[in-house]
Parts: sequence; structure tokens; C-alpha cells
Amino acid sequence: MTRPMLFLSALTAFSPLSFAAKPLARAVDPCALVSGQPFVLPADALACWKSFPFNETLRQNVLINNIARVFDFYTFEDYYLDSPPPFQESTANIRAGLARINTTKYETDYDFNIDLYNFITQLNDGHTRWFPNCYGTYQNLLPAPVVSLEIDGLQGVYIIPDLVALVTLLGPLYTSLITIDWQRLAGARVISIEGQDPYSYIDFIAKTVSGNYLDHGVRVNSVFSSYRLSGAAYSQRFGDLAGPTGVAQTSLTFQVIVANSTTIETVTVPYVANYLGATFTDGPSYWANNCVATADTNGVDLKASAGLTSVTPKRRQPKGNIIDKSNSSAVGLPPQFEPTLPTVGGAEGVMKSYILPGNQTGVMFIGSFEGDFNGFQNDTESAIAAFKAADVTRLIIDLSNNGGGFVCLGQFLHQYLGSTKIGYPGFQSTNRANPLARKIVASDIALGVNAELSFYTADNFAFLNGTQMPADYDYMTPDVPIIVNGQVDLNSQRFHDTCEPTFVVPIPDTPPFPLANIAIVGNANCASTCAMFSTLMNEKEHSKMAVFGGKPLEAVQFKGMAGNQVLEWVDIDSEIKTANLQDDPLAPVDLLVNGDFRHNWRTAWSFLDENEPIAYVSELPQFRFPYTLDTYNNPQNLWLFVEKQLFA
Repeated sequence: MTRPMLFLSALTAFSPLSFAAKPLARAVDPCALVSGQPFVLPADALACWKSFPFNETLRQNVLINNIARVFDFYTFEDYYLDSPPPFQESTANIRAGLARINTTKYETDYDFNIDLYNFITQLNDGHTRWFPNCYGTYQNLLPAPVVSLEIDGLQGVYIIPDLVALVTLLGPLYTSLITIDWQRLAGARVISIEGQDPYSYIDFIAKTVSGNYLDHGVRVNSVFSSYRLSGAAYSQRFGDLAGPTGVAQTSLTFQVIVANSTTIETVTVPYVANYLGATFTDGPSYWANNCVATADTNGVDLKASAGLTSVTPKRRQPKGNIIDKSNSSAVGLPPQFEPTLPTVGGAEGVMKSYILPGNQTGVMFIGSFEGDFNGFQNDTESAIAAFKAADVTRLIIDLSNNGGGFVCLGQFLHQYLGSTKIGYPGFQSTNRANPLARKIVASDIALGVNAELSFYTADNFAFLNGTQMPADYDYMTPDVPIIVNGQVDLNSQRFHDTCEPTFVVPIPDTPPFPLANIAIVGNANCASTCAMFSTLMNEKEHSKMAVFGGKPLEAVQFKGMAGNQVLEWVDIDSEIKTANLQDDPLAPVDLLVNGDFRHNWRTAWSFLDENEPIAYVSELPQFRFPYTLDTYNNPQNLWLFVEKQLFA
């Protein structure tokens, strides 16, 4: 279905660099005041950001000529008109929202971008986000992250008990800007936040700040502090209350009862902003180094570089992931919480594996499905070989804060655990058959483009009988109309992924463990490929599913947002240019600013009901546990608890 454009405006000759040459009139350049400082007060950072005036040319470039057109490829657009239960909070009229932003009067470029950022973030789809790099350079950090704990049988919100150990890792430049006695807040019980019941305020942050996950309950867990793997290293998220991107908020007021006290006291805790961008000395250099489109911002015609290397070209691997900006300033996990058990198998990538005392249960903590594609498979094989050699018969997979990654690695892990007997290890999939998408497929066929250069070509996929599609097959013709919230939405024909030929590790003929002896645990912040993997293990293999944390008495899904493949702006732009369609009137234009509008490009359809995207299928865990002083932030203690509770 052709989407009406809000309106088209021809780009005038314009240099984004010249935009920074006329900042709003100020006695002192606010960017010069914060240059060279790794930590600054949020108000000072915001003053720098707000020194760049609003420019209509940039709005038209970003909003109308780029983002509005990329949304034509977005698979879930019509679902947002009336999101089904229990996802009603994630409901929006996307085109109406863009129209509002297009007519709003803004004083600064920041005001425009933060409005657009917030609108798209609150779609709660981590695959579909606007990241204006100009205004992602600072990240607020509050020296009072919170967690929900059960203590003496009652659940409540607490300042993290390991506050001193965590904040100290940020160094003296950070702590020197904290104007209160923050150390005494460690382990304090929170009575209110900003005058509200603490769980109510947590709900507010989950609704307005967190984004990334369709389910409100999953976003609640994202507000709290928690452990994770950041690459190969243990790390601790500050959480979305204490570590939001942006610098709009300068402080947070708590009522607390500190440890070893019974008195309620009020304390206002200041945020400190951490700088993560390129170096600058003043406003013009800040703009030039952080805000202007770079050589990597926009896509290229990949045909121009094909054949220029002696290395045999390989099919590019599809990704399903979210971007967690808190990774940019990842803070290590205080050492006392890191597992003391020795690792087994490979442990230098995104996975760490252990054998619990008693040699009955193995643990695979999988921080993501990114990194070394072959290395992940080798690490899986070597870890399970170590488990088998130790006569391990049960497996715990911890997916806490797993942001997804390569689609085929999720399918590899599913098939390796299920063996060759499970057959196809993924979901049926489609992409949106908008007019430009149909032109891309047709042009790729005419040009002889294949999967080495394009995600669109049919040789990326297989027919539902498992036969790989040829590159010259037009799976967009005929398209398949579906009705979503009263709208006719055109989809491609359905297809399977073709992951198995990319596996470098052989799939076993029998499951390495009884599938009933596999438990998947975490805090439900499990996105995209992670969500697809856990959903497959639930829907097809009936594995045990356990979620820790969340708000008491509030439901939480065991998975976060579950699409099937995400394309960054540079990816879809390269698809268009490689198909020689960059001048098509429907094509988005190059960004003048340094930013990325990523979008969910493919839909995965549920194994249980192939008329429903798995993203919109409610799937609750069989087990819910609150964090305690023993299990919070202590992965080894949590795994030992799971072993007793789920394998008794």
C-alpha cells in the first residue's frame, strides 16, 4: 500500500557546517565551557546542545525526506494503531506523530531532535529508533541506581547495596562532582521518588524513558540496575532510572530510610553527565565533529566495491539486535560479584560457561549473539563438550540483558541443543512489500545482484519446503495482503532463513541434554535474536522459563521485542543505491546530519499461530522470582538458586 507523504520539499543547497556558524546569541560559548571534560554537570551539557538553533532544512531532511520514507519499510506500522493486549501501552499513530513534529515550532535543533527521539523511542521497539549522534554524546549517571528486592518476605525498592563499589569504578573525576554524601545511601530503602510511590515512578520511567521493549513489565526491569556481559567482560547496568541517555534531568529527589536507621529522610541526588563523543573545543568544532554527516552515515552502491578484494565474498549475516547506549560507558561489575567458579570451554567472546558444584548442572551465560560468528559456534561446542565430559545432565542458560545479534546464531544454538531432529530452527518470515521494496527486488534481479551485496535478494532465503530460493526469484510478486487494524498491508511471500549452510560446527544427531532439563533464565531484557531463540525454545522445545525481578504482582513476558531482522539506515540506503534507485521519488535521501534511523525490516511469525507476529504473542514465564540480597547482581548465586528451584 502506498503511504501518503506528509509533503515533499526540495533540498536547497545547504552545508550543515554552516549551520553551526551562527549559534544562538550568548555571551560565552557554552560548548567551550565543557570541552575536554569527561564529566560535567547536566545543565552545562544541555546549554551546549541548546546553542544550535532550529533549522527547517534539517527538519525536512531528517523527518520528511528520510524518516517518513524509511517508515514505509517498517513491518509493524499498522499494528501500532491499536496494539493488542497486553501491549496496549505501545499504541501510536505513527504518521500523525510525524505530522505533529513537522508542524511544531522549535527554538533549537536539540528541541526538534529530542521530540523526534522521544516519539520513536516510545514506540517501544528497540529495532526502530532514531539516534541523532549530535545529542547522544552525553549520558546522565545518577549515583543512586535502584533495584527491587525481597527482604524479610516483603518486596520494595532499594538503592543498590553495592553503591560504593560501583560508583567508585567511575573514578574521582565523577565523584568530585557529587555534592552530597552519596556513600551512606548504599542499601537504603526507598519510600518515594519525586513524591511518588517508588514503583509508580518506576512505571513512569518505563513508559517514558526506557523504550526498546514492547511489554511494559520487561521495561520495568530495564529501569533497575542489573548484571550483564558487555562483550567478554562482566558489567553492571546503572538502569534506566540512574543511567538514561540525555541530560534533561539534573537531579532526583528520594525519600529513604538509610541502612541501620528507622528515620525517613529526604535527599536530592544530582546527576553527572559522562561525555562519550568526539573531541571539541567550542560550538563550531562540536558541531563539525559530532553532528555533521560522516563518510559512514549514508549508504553506498555496493556494486562499486564488489570484486575489489581477493578474498572470496561471503553472504552478509542478518542481525536482530537493539542498541543499548549504556554500553558506551559500561561500568565493570564490582569484583566481589563475579563468579568464582572456573570457566569451561571458550569464554573470550560473548559467552561464559561454568559447571556448578556437584557436576550435575552446566551454565551458559550468553551476553549477546554478536561478536565472532564462528567463534560463538566453537565456544558453544567446546562448552557442551566440557559439560558432557563432566557428566552434566542439566543446563541453565542465562540471557540477562542480552540485546540480540546475528539471527543465525540464535538458530544455531536452538538447533545445537535440539539436534538435527528438530528440522528448521527458525520462524516463517516476511518483509513489507511497499512499492519501493518491490522495485528493489525487481532491479536486483535485472542487475544480477545476489546475497553477497543485498539482504533483499531471494538467495538469502528458502521456500517453506527448505529449498533455497534462486537469486532471480521475485518473492514480492505476487504480494500477500493482510488486514491489520483495518489497514491493508502488503507483505512479501513467506520464506525461511538459510542459516544452516553458514554453520561451521556440525549439529549433533541427538540432543546433548534432555530438552526438559534446559532452563532459560534472566531479567527478560532479551531482545530480537535473543527473544526469537527463547521463544523457539518455549514454543517448540517446552524449555523451562524463569524471570527474575520486575514489579510485584505485575506480569512480565520472558522475552523483549521480537522482530526478525533490523536494518540500520546505512543498510537500507545501500540496498536502494545498489539497486540503482537512489533517484526514485519514493527513496529516502541522504542525511545531512550524523544519525541513524534503524527499523524492523522483517517479521517473524509465531510457530503457535502463524497469523501472529511473535512480537505480539503474549508468552509468560512458568517461574517468577524476586531478586534477593543473595541473587541480586550475583550471577553465581542466582544460578545456584535456579538449580535448587527448577531441578529439585
